[in-house]
Amino acid sequence: MTLADASITTVRHWRERAYAATPERTDELLTTISGIEPEPLYTPENVPIDYERDLGYPGEYPFTRGVYASMYRGRLWTMRQFAGFGTAEETNERFRYLLAHGQTGLSTAFDMPTLMGYDSDHPRAEGEVGREGVAIDSLADVETLFRGIPLGEVSTSMTINSPAAILLAYYVCVGERQGVPRERLRGTAQTDILKEYIAQKEWIFPPEPSLRLVTDMVEFCAREMPLFHPISISGYHIREAGSTAAQELAFTLADGFAYVEAAIERGLAVDDFAPRLSFFFNAHLDFFEEIAKYRAARRIWARELRERYGARSERSLLMRFHTQTAGVSLTAQQPEVNIVRTTIEALAAVLGGTQSLHTNSYDEALALPTEDAVRIALRTQQVIAHESGVVNTIDPLGGSWYLEHLTNELEAQAYAYFERIDALGGVIPAIEQNFFQREIAEASYRYQSEVESGKRVIVGVNRYQLEEERPIPILKIDPALEQKQIERLRGVRARRDAAAVERRLVALKEAAAREDVNLMPLIIEAARDDVTLGEMCDALREVWGVWRETPVF
Repeated sequence: MTLADASITTVRHWRERAYAATPERTDELLTTISGIEPEPLYTPENVPIDYERDLGYPGEYPFTRGVYASMYRGRLWTMRQFAGFGTAEETNERFRYLLAHGQTGLSTAFDMPTLMGYDSDHPRAEGEVGREGVAIDSLADVETLFRGIPLGEVSTSMTINSPAAILLAYYVCVGERQGVPRERLRGTAQTDILKEYIAQKEWIFPPEPSLRLVTDMVEFCAREMPLFHPISISGYHIREAGSTAAQELAFTLADGFAYVEAAIERGLAVDDFAPRLSFFFNAHLDFFEEIAKYRAARRIWARELRERYGARSERSLLMRFHTQTAGVSLTAQQPEVNIVRTTIEALAAVLGGTQSLHTNSYDEALALPTEDAVRIALRTQQVIAHESGVVNTIDPLGGSWYLEHLTNELEAQAYAYFERIDALGGVIPAIEQNFFQREIAEASYRYQSEVESGKRVIVGVNRYQLEEERPIPILKIDPALEQKQIERLRGVRARRDAAAVERRLVALKEAAAREDVNLMPLIIEAARDDVTLGEMCDALREVWGVWRETPVF
């Protein structure tokens, strides 16, 4: 009898003799959040592992165990706390505060008018200016946002999608004024418009011209900004909308493949742009499922880039990703408990091999975070990095039978989704047919039903509640900041060359009506002449129109 045969026999006898005699708990679900039903025990009997095919070594194909050979033994992940509120001055102060407390990269949140392509004095912006991020109307605002922060020395992430090309143009211009050429600027623009149609809903234009604008950015950065990631393909918001881990994995990668195909169709060689694509994932509470998700994502991306798209450079196969802990997991009840949730989620991201990380603040279910809450969130990362010991060896959970089973299971579910998306004609036809939206809605309904029935326990919400909640201090945005921002915008319009602005807008509209022009150089020229974000978006709305979604019920 071989060792494997003996193991199988032993496990079978254990299950029949010992486990069957022990009743399982029935008061709550034992499935993962995604609904995967785990075995009570994993052994070689139910998890065959092909080490070379499925795991390999860190920094080597298929990159299951990490994209770099030394991982955190060589360099820790970038600690990149998301920040943005009020005007550019207030956010600049928060940036400086975070950098002084050990943050190693900047991450910018924008307010809703900016995200939707409206200037702060637009009627639709009333009451929203600076409320959930920083208000940006013009190049002057971006100059203020990064005042005293040397762009040649920091990496900046900008969480913006439909107007991402305009924010990138402003960033390029600020770099120029600081004496930093565009080829030295480092950072990431989110730019992932496909996930907006799928989940977050902050779109402006229809899918086709939006994808054209994304491809313009990819092409421009491949040629002129080699250190900048023009797109961060985002599963985070897909998960926040209520998807499962498997859906987040599948839909994010499907979007990634759509961007690759668009760039190849533009005439770009895959190895010229793929190394600058990055990803953005959610870190939810199901600890092992989240770690498995990241490992499966790396393996799928490497395989598909090599086998489907013909990438030859190893750098094209590397899935580098940012992670943010799950905002949707935070509770308004007993908010201090969110520190524990965020710690578990951050630890999963680190054990899953993330390249940068944002930890949510415990008060974010109530308001934008206070400085004290942000500091605790940052310290959470620092304790994991310097005190926990999990960075001392690479992929310490690799080879765990349970973890490898989950990795394989999530990969299989992702490929099943790829087949369904392909059968619908690809990502954009699937968006137009509401496929993604319906799948997420059904998953969200299932999860909410589990919570309301008490089978899925949320501490402090449906179990272990307090009779009386103790209020905590929260950040409040001064309404006067809105008028201050509007006055700044009016000042920009008063002192600029109105004739130059009109020429830039006419040129932008004429180029947008053609399909053979990259819009990035024209947007940069408009930014230099103080054309506002809302004016550029209005010019593109005039040519491309706007998108209206068919609701899913």
